[in-house]
Amino acid sequence: EQEGDEKTPEGEYTLDYKKEDSSFYRALHVNYPNAVDIANAEKNGVSPGGFIMVHGQRNCLGWLAPVSQRFNWTNGCIAITNSEMDEFMDLVNVGTKIQIQW
Repeated sequence: EQEGDEKTPEGEYTLDYKKEDSSFYRALHVNYPNAVDIANAEKNGVSPGGFIMVHGQRNCLGWLAPVSQRFNWTNGCIAITNSEMDEFMDLVNVGTKIQIQW
């Protein structure tokens, strides 16, 4: 993975903080890049990027939010519906380890 590729990183990460002032419906930060990601990026001479979040829909979309799920608009983040985000936030805490793979 590298900055600007719009791909969701794969690997083992930690949800390390809640972003309360997000422009999306609720958000949890993924601690990407980790040491492995940084080493791979350095080896390839690229920036690994960062600021990957698990979040709900963009706050300004209103009733159009569910439609946006049909498109790849996340720039590497993981976007779920607002109701799924509520459930996700009930199930995990800051410090929860996650595995991302496609």
